[in-house]
Amino acid sequence: MNILITGSVGFIGFHLAKRLAILNHKVEGLDNFNHYYDVKIKNGRNKILKSYGVKTHKLDLINIKPLEKLLKKNKYDCIVHLAAQAGVRYSIKKPDEYIKSNIIGSYNLLNSIKNLKTKHFLFASTSSVYGNNESKKFDENMPCNSPISLYSATKKSVENIAHSYSYNFNIPITSFRFFTVYGPWGRPDMALFKFVKAILENKSIEVYNYGRMARDFTYIDDLVESVVRLIKASPSKKIKIKNDSISKDAPFRVVNIGNQNVVPLMKYINEIENVLKKKAKKKFLPMQAGDVSYTMSDSSLLKRLTGFVPTTDIKIGIKKFCDWYKDFYKIN
Repeated sequence: MNILITGSVGFIGFHLAKRLAILNHKVEGLDNFNHYYDVKIKNGRNKILKSYGVKTHKLDLINIKPLEKLLKKNKYDCIVHLAAQAGVRYSIKKPDEYIKSNIIGSYNLLNSIKNLKTKHFLFASTSSVYGNNESKKFDENMPCNSPISLYSATKKSVENIAHSYSYNFNIPITSFRFFTVYGPWGRPDMALFKFVKAILENKSIEVYNYGRMARDFTYIDDLVESVVRLIKASPSKKIKIKNDSISKDAPFRVVNIGNQNVVPLMKYINEIENVLKKKAKKKFLPMQAGDVSYTMSDSSLLKRLTGFVPTTDIKIGIKKFCDWYKDFYKIN
């Protein structure tokens, strides 16, 4: 299969592109290599992708003409759209970046493929679209009309735009909602990266909502396996699935990807301390604007569609991240 991955030198895009290349798909990437975080990490990922035969096109989705030229020339069977401006706190500081990258960039991509007969378009949404939901488990059919950060608002907007394109142009589309993905080659703005860095440098870690937080943490390899399997589960196929989230109006489906296991933040930090064999200096702070205190995925639809659900324990995932971090930054 000929596959394009946008945001291919990003955290998730890198792991997905590498895995699909190993599975002998023809994989190409697209990334603008922006400076939201250390480009050294992006270049390191890209170097590895090159060794697996993945060609990365340096291109911004805002630039419509070169984008259209690339898509028409290559006629990709499948597109996995991961390019986006990430981060809840940054969306309050730099809102324009989120409108430009997440909404306009996604619109440009969808509008460019509307007549290209793409077999399956998949894109990354987020568990943040559930907002301050009081349910113990978040399932795909729950209302998501009250985002509390601009980041989640842009992601929900893209879901709505994508549904309209699916309806009007019969494009099979899957939106997957990620639940706190972590692992090697993670972004420096992510909690695990920041915690490990601060602890090793004898600096304080910032613990929001005074530690009263809980997350459904999803290890990167589990997430990649889920997406690889979802590529084959196009909503255009007339397969009857119990409690499906597929739209009655269009070949459009939403799928959660999470561990279905809530881990208290303090337990997560404690496991980092155990791996590093070092206690963290903790600075307890109020809840940051736009954040939520609790997430938990109902990934039963993912299992019905693919036969797979994430299961990696945080003890394994955190250890693998710490090993990568020490190797990448040459720390003994």
